[in-house]
Parts: sequence; structure tokens; C-alpha cells
Amino acid sequence: MMEIKGDYFNNNFHLAKMSGTNAVEEILTKTCPANLDQKLWICPIEPKHVDRVAESAISGFKTWKKLTQTERNNYLKEYQKQLIKRRDEIAKAISYETGKPLWEAYTEADSVINKIDVTINDSLPKIKTETYENISQNTNGYVYYKPIGPCLIIGPFNFPCHLANGQITSCLIAGNSIIFKPSEKTIYSAQILIECFHEAKFPIGVVNLINGTGDIAQRLLEISEIKGVYFTGSKETAERITKITYKDFTKLVALEMGGKNTSIVHEDAHFDFAIRELINASFLSAGQRCTSNSKIAIHYKIKDKFIEKFHEIAKKLIIDHPIEHDKEPFMGPLIDERSLENYLTFMGMAKREGHEEIMRGKALTKKFRGHYVSPSIHFTEKLNPKSLFLNTEIFGPNCLILPYKEIEEAIEIANFGEYGLATSVFTKSKDIFDKCVQEVNSGLLNLNKGSIGASAKLPFGGIKNSGNYRPAGSVTITSCVYPMASIETANVEKEKVDLTQIKGMNN
Repeated sequence: MMEIKGDYFNNNFHLAKMSGTNAVEEILTKTCPANLDQKLWICPIEPKHVDRVAESAISGFKTWKKLTQTERNNYLKEYQKQLIKRRDEIAKAISYETGKPLWEAYTEADSVINKIDVTINDSLPKIKTETYENISQNTNGYVYYKPIGPCLIIGPFNFPCHLANGQITSCLIAGNSIIFKPSEKTIYSAQILIECFHEAKFPIGVVNLINGTGDIAQRLLEISEIKGVYFTGSKETAERITKITYKDFTKLVALEMGGKNTSIVHEDAHFDFAIRELINASFLSAGQRCTSNSKIAIHYKIKDKFIEKFHEIAKKLIIDHPIEHDKEPFMGPLIDERSLENYLTFMGMAKREGHEEIMRGKALTKKFRGHYVSPSIHFTEKLNPKSLFLNTEIFGPNCLILPYKEIEEAIEIANFGEYGLATSVFTKSKDIFDKCVQEVNSGLLNLNKGSIGASAKLPFGGIKNSGNYRPAGSVTITSCVYPMASIETANVEKEKVDLTQIKGMNN
């Protein structure tokens, strides 16, 4: 059993009582999605902690914003040292809680560690004070970037450490205090991050954690002193957030939502290279990435060859327990029973809507009872605006293949639907890619790289119902500050001032 220490505020963990007098009413229980007979942890939820967490963050902000940039950077470097010490623990926690293979969980742990350097070296310069000399006589202009206040980070389950960590570190380095509300499915992974902050000895109240479901997040959203809200998750949850915050103009809300992402494979593409990239993009993390590939627009001349090879490789993928296995798996299970049922529901929907089944997605029986499913591949001749299967983010290991003849048709497939997160183009033609750059409506557009390919040194975010123009990645920091313009006149003591010459004044 993993030890849950409770909520973190005023630089201490506070675990609510689960029995006896003043016991909490809600207790969350987590089982491993890869082994349903393995209970990972139990966590009491204490709504009364909401106000105390907020008060801690408000107090911490007053201290933290006064520190020099060098002092804040040094605290983050110390946090990084603690992360390095606990790299193995972080990876194993992610693996057990999410079902990701351990090798993949290590890539997330390393991203968390490396993000500190990226934040200091690549993000921080984006909010450096700007100077505009001689905007008028003896006068310079300046732009100072100031922290906005206590910030709430609402994290996802699929990257429980990496995605939240990017927002947390950007908020902190810019001078804000933070409250981290992780997914209720990955509480232990989040706790390890907070333990690393604790060991780094951050000032009291700067870093805070509260566990719970959406009700806890809602209570925090209603607190006026919380000025920044950073969310990663579904469009439906984002809608609930905006309904709570839209009247509070003092809040900055940054939303990272889902995707129904397309890869365009032109007739001149490097065939095997594209196959490899699209297997990874479609099925890694059991398709539980917002950037996972959902549609493949394939040139009709290579359609049959591509489908045959793609199917052949997909059938060979090893699906198993992320840690306790005989052969290292490509992917593990889905996160929970609801996700499994949702995935199977969409398999039936595809059949009812007339999409051809190339590879059937089904529940799998493994050594351990878990939420295991096989990848699925479907084919359809053309776009159907009424198709729920074609329009909805499934968040499972599925992709739908559609043929095209002219690149304009492929771009139409990429732009179809309510999402606009990630698109990939596989081609040797610069003209084809340039046309896609001009016409594809997407926050990310990769050339000869799968849709899950992203860099911490670049912006990360989508348009339409994938985001609200406040991307994550290297530019998160620009949503953690506000610009204060200043016009500054020097040497005023040398100015000769005749007050009788003020225009419009009686002498």
C-alpha cells in the first residue's frame, strides 16, 4: 500500500480522519488498473481544508513575490535535486497508478526533472523586463512582468507529474504561489512532487496540495483571491470551469483540452518511417494522450499497402502489466473501468455507423485482472458530419483511416470537427507541407513526426475546443504574469518649468 499523507498547506501534510469523531464523509480508494486485486491507496477527502489551503497560498504569495529572481531559481534547482533522488519512485508511482509501462513512465519522470532547466533557460527570458529607449525626450519606456497571485493547477491523470509540473514551475518562477489539485486517479504520484518541494524547503505557503474530486476544485475556483487557473483535461470539465469563473474578470484561465488528431500520409512519404511513427502516435499510452493520433488521411495510391502493414504491426504489440511482465509491453491498460466501457461502446458505435473494422478493439484477459484492451483500426471512405465516432475524442487506442486523392481533401479531413490540437504530415514535398502550414487549423503541426511528438522548448496547445489560446510548454510562463508598462523620465531636476505656460490656463 502506498502511504497517502493528505493535503499539504503551511508546509505540512494534513491527513483527515477516516473513522471516529469528525471523520470525513468521502474516502477515495485506488486499485491498480493493471491488477484489480492490488489496492494502491486510500485517501480521505476533507472539504474543510479548502479554505486553509487557500489561506496558505495567499500568505505564501506575499513572501514569494518579494524574493529575487536568483533566489526563486535556486529554490527550483533544489527541487530538481530532490526529483533526481526520487526518479525511480516517481516512475514506479506513475506506472502503478496509470498503467503505463515502466519504460514510458521513466520518460515522464525525466521530463519532470529536465523541465526545471527548460523553465529557467528558455521560459524565464520571455518575461524579462523590456526597455524602450528615448520614446520621447529624456524618457524611456519599460515593461515589467509581474506575478498575478495564488494559482490553481488542476492536473490530469494521463501525465500526472509532467503536465502539472510544467505549469507549477512556470507559476513559481514567475513569483506566484500555487495550489495543486491532482486527478483523483493519481494522488500518490502528485504527492511525491510535493514531498520534493517540501525537502527543497520552499518558504511557508508557497506550494500547496489538495486532493479530491471536482467538488473540491469548484470550491477553490470560487475563491476570489485565486488569480490563475491552469487546467488540463476534457472539454466537458473545462466548460464547467468557465461557467464558474466567467464572471470573475480578475482570474486568468488557461485551458488545455482534448483532440481528434489527424496524420496526413502523402504518396511520397517514407513508408516504414510513417508506419512506425503512427503506431506510436495512435497506440502509446493506450491512446490516452490528448495528442494521440485518431485519424489517418492516407493517399489512395498507397492505401491498401499502408492498411495491411499498419494492421500487421498493430497485431504484434505486447499489451501487459506495466512492471510485472514476462516481456516488456508496448502499452498497458486503460485507466479505469469507465474508460474501458467507453472504449467498447465506441467499438459498437463504429459498427452501427458503417465504418469498416480492420482490427477489432476488445477487452483482453491477461495474467492479472485489469482494464486491458486491444488496439482498434477502422476504415471509412469519406467524412460524415453526423458520425459520433468520427467526431468524438475516444481516449483509447483507436484510429480511423480515410483515403484522399488531392492534398486539399486531406486538409479538410484534418480540419474536420470541433478540435484543433495536433496534426502530422508525412511527405518529402516542401510545397505540400507549406500548404498545410497555411491551411491546417491546429496548434501543433509536425513534419515527418507523429502527433505525440512535442518539445518542452516550444509552445504546446490547441485551438477550437482544444484550448483557449493560452498554450502550455515554453510559453506557459507568459500566462503566469501580467505586463505593467512604465514611462520614466530622468533628470527632471534639470528641466526648466514655466507654470504660466500651461495651455488653457488663465494667467
